[in-house]
Amino acid sequence: MTSPAAIHLLGIPRIVPANGPAPVLRGHKVWGVLAYLLIQRRPVKRQQLAQLLFEDADDPLAALRWNLSELRRALGSQALRGDALSLDQEVVAAADVVVLGQDLSTRCLEVEGLGRPLLESLDFPGCPSFEVWLQSERRHVLALSQAVLNEAALARLSAGAPAEAVDLAGRLLALDALDEEAHVLLVRCLAAAGDGIGAARQAAACRDLLRRELGVSPGPALADALATATAMPLARPATGRAGAQAQLEAGEAAVGAGALDAGLQCLRRAIVESDAVGDPALRVRARLALGGALVHAARGRDAEGAAALHEVLAIGRDGPPVLVAAACRELGYVDFLVGRYERALAWVMRAEALAGNDLVERSRIATLHGSVLTDLADYTVALPRLAEAERLAAEAGEPRQLIYAESMRGRALILVGELDPAAAMLERCIGRARQLWTAFLPWPQALRAEVDLQSGSVDRAADGFQHAFALGCQLGDPCWEGIAGRGLGLVEAARGRREAATSVLLDALQRCGRLPDAYVWARAYTLEALCETAVNAGDGHAAAWVAELARLSARSGMRELMARSHHHRARLGEPGAAEAARILAEQTGNARLLRLLSP
Repeated sequence: MTSPAAIHLLGIPRIVPANGPAPVLRGHKVWGVLAYLLIQRRPVKRQQLAQLLFEDADDPLAALRWNLSELRRALGSQALRGDALSLDQEVVAAADVVVLGQDLSTRCLEVEGLGRPLLESLDFPGCPSFEVWLQSERRHVLALSQAVLNEAALARLSAGAPAEAVDLAGRLLALDALDEEAHVLLVRCLAAAGDGIGAARQAAACRDLLRRELGVSPGPALADALATATAMPLARPATGRAGAQAQLEAGEAAVGAGALDAGLQCLRRAIVESDAVGDPALRVRARLALGGALVHAARGRDAEGAAALHEVLAIGRDGPPVLVAAACRELGYVDFLVGRYERALAWVMRAEALAGNDLVERSRIATLHGSVLTDLADYTVALPRLAEAERLAAEAGEPRQLIYAESMRGRALILVGELDPAAAMLERCIGRARQLWTAFLPWPQALRAEVDLQSGSVDRAADGFQHAFALGCQLGDPCWEGIAGRGLGLVEAARGRREAATSVLLDALQRCGRLPDAYVWARAYTLEALCETAVNAGDGHAAAWVAELARLSARSGMRELMARSHHHRARLGEPGAAEAARILAEQTGNARLLRLLSP
């Protein structure tokens, strides 16, 4: 055989050759070997693969050799030799799971098994470590399918094809009926398609379902979606380019001053007036301003903001490339917040290609890139990327961007155990934020307090977390409240008050997850602290919380938090979980994590 035309691992697995009959692979473990090598995308030692899939065999390495020979026969590949196993690039590029994680949504939509489980119908009951890995990857692949459908629906909506967007949003909702964001998107698409009655019925069905199944009410984004047009001013445009420019500047100033509703109305009017003028750069700028305001200032309205940003891409061919780069970066930020990291990285790459020599935009892109990589526990690349973001921000004279980049590098340093440099960086960050950016202050304060807690200064940590929590509550920011509340819970645990610790951590978890577009890493990080406290205390709810952490971290691919969830599962007696935790921890290269997970 030559290299295959397609490898389908989503749904019932099969290989489609470029010509000739499809190969028949003997045994189901050969599909497990293929899936593991494709998804890891890095050389895997024979011993590791044998332990994962053939630990029940009399001779695990011999069983692996037989399965590798089956793969070489089926794929026409001579690569699977030596101690470190990897696949030919042509084989990797032919796999649906690779397309789903790396390509643009247009090609991803053509993936035949989009939305279906990885290795559907195949189980590996004699391989507990592989079962743990497969369960995590199935969650992650499902989340990738959801991200692709979400992105594609928004793109079709922005391109003026609402009927196609309705179909895509419906497919997205079918994958998870309790996904509030999917309900909001479908309502928005129905309204844009002119089906007001259908949109109202869908919104009512969403409210009933969430209240009945989850005991919660949907956020404000659902009501906003019913009045879906991005630009709906009270009067038609009449003032030309100068009026459009004035509305844009007034809207940006109002949003910056905290007058959000007035600012959004001005920005919506600016869109309509710039459309009437026909100035490409002004049309792009108005939509970029509205999208950015909805994403950063209007909590819980990222979906509407993303719709405006997709409009930038739809009309931005004639506008300045750096503005299109900014829209791509903002769309990446939306995906970053909710844990769609592959899509976020795709937006980062697209933004970088358009940013040119603009130092401010390059700094923002680098900060987002480093932050995404930190969430994924790719610290060796994340730390220098964040250092580059700081350099660019300083060179551009952008103090707020410098504060943000420094805070994210401080977080990464904490996660790898570099506490002294993290403390110095976060102290600088706090000093600058007090002078220039009070609304951001709780984030570096909470991180600095975590350094104190890990260093054993519990009382000082408690003061820092309390300051961060109080300010976060005044600002009404779910992330700041949650991350500071997490720290207060850990302080209670450090003082031996485990019941109080559990109560505080549960409250923090509720706070940081109260909006559908809140920062998912912060929620998972808080949940992990709750799991650690509960497992240590022998709490009867520990297993349920650990299972939720495993689900949440696997969906997004947060490797360190996945490793920690498997570690907790191992402590609760789950077979195979300890080995899965060790493999993931080794992949991060984080020595601190390996020490934490050691017996």
